[in-house]
Amino acid sequence: MTVTKEITRLEHSSVKLTLTVGKDDSRSEYDALLSDYVKNIQIPGFRKGKVPRDVLIRKFGDSLKGEALGRIIEKSISDVFEDESFPRENRPLPYSTPQVQDEPKLDLENDLTFSVVYDVLPQVTVGKWQGLEVEVPDVAITEEDINRELETVRDRNAIVMDKEEGEAAVADDVVTVNYCELGEDGAALPNSERQDFVFTLGSGMNIYKFDDDILGMKKGETRDFVKTYPADDKDSGFAGKTLKLRVTLTALKIKKLPDLDDDLAQDVDEKFKTLEDLKQSIRERLDKDLDRRIRDVKISKLLEKIMETTPVDIPESMTRLELDSRWRSLAKRFGTDSDGLFKMMGSTPEGPQGILDSWKPDANKALHSRLIVETLMKDLNLEASDEEVEKELEQQAAESGIPLEEYKKYYEQEQMKEYLKEDIKERKLFERLIVENTIKPGKKEKYLDLTSNNG
Repeated sequence: MTVTKEITRLEHSSVKLTLTVGKDDSRSEYDALLSDYVKNIQIPGFRKGKVPRDVLIRKFGDSLKGEALGRIIEKSISDVFEDESFPRENRPLPYSTPQVQDEPKLDLENDLTFSVVYDVLPQVTVGKWQGLEVEVPDVAITEEDINRELETVRDRNAIVMDKEEGEAAVADDVVTVNYCELGEDGAALPNSERQDFVFTLGSGMNIYKFDDDILGMKKGETRDFVKTYPADDKDSGFAGKTLKLRVTLTALKIKKLPDLDDDLAQDVDEKFKTLEDLKQSIRERLDKDLDRRIRDVKISKLLEKIMETTPVDIPESMTRLELDSRWRSLAKRFGTDSDGLFKMMGSTPEGPQGILDSWKPDANKALHSRLIVETLMKDLNLEASDEEVEKELEQQAAESGIPLEEYKKYYEQEQMKEYLKEDIKERKLFERLIVENTIKPGKKEKYLDLTSNNG
């Protein structure tokens, strides 16, 4: 099939590909389709394979042309993208399906011209990435941080038991609740009801953040209340809204925390003989985590600086994919799937689409940063050798306590090895960014604040 091409660049890293198929090729495809129908169609009054072409055309002319048009469009697009000479930068992203524009019609006496629009990988020219200067927080692990971790250990090793009948719910109790949002008429709003939801009171691990509102409730009690959310509330999705809620407490349990002593340390891991051994292990873990987080902050701030001189036109399909990934992650956090979260959020003032729209700036920022990283890795010709991959596998296996050969089985899939290679290349880039730029200590900050701000 002979096809001529014309490419027009559009905004948001999309292109319009205009294709022209010669009338002889169009006629050939139409005739081939017509021949297939002549051989196989059955029409009253004619034997199979004996229907005259003019009868078919008279009875099904428009639908035949429509089907032939679809075949011609599909084949011509496929031929173009399978041609190795077609520029890589003008190929569609894997998750961007070319959309036909302006409903073309098949005229067998003339060439067929039609256009498709699709997203392509953004063109990125990285601006200044060396000689930059950024500040990062000055953070150190304190006794307060270690003691907070010890309390977490106690909580994980707590015994959970039913509270006595008639006792009230207090902070740190484990509660089971049924809840819903109420409309103006006092009836439960559709898709807002949740049954047998379990969480620790005071943890904030519920979509409506109603921990304080159910303090003092007793098992079997139902409470209706009005809750107003701060205008700057970014977590719940109800910023600046006022909702009426109904909560029924169906089960109430108390945590009996173990004493903070050597016995607890030994229960955590037999390698700890004393509480001091456990505390030292916690300190080492927190120090290691702090180093990782500070490094992440350095990279994040450097990439933000690079973004200032590196504009990128993010395609819509790329943004949608990123938002979908975040939506599925949030659903997992709430113990449901994407559809379940959609129903849960359906009753919120913003609705699912409003929430997704509010996420867009951050999603596009993350994509902007990622595209810069990928471009720099390519521009600097960073690679991961087989020896580096082997060394990385050995290190990860040792850290996980899994035999090396068993650990390697997980990476036998070629795709998994490619992910590992990309990770090694990325780390090489980040090390180079840190070396070739100036990192200055900023204001003092607590470790808890750092973890809260950076997840």
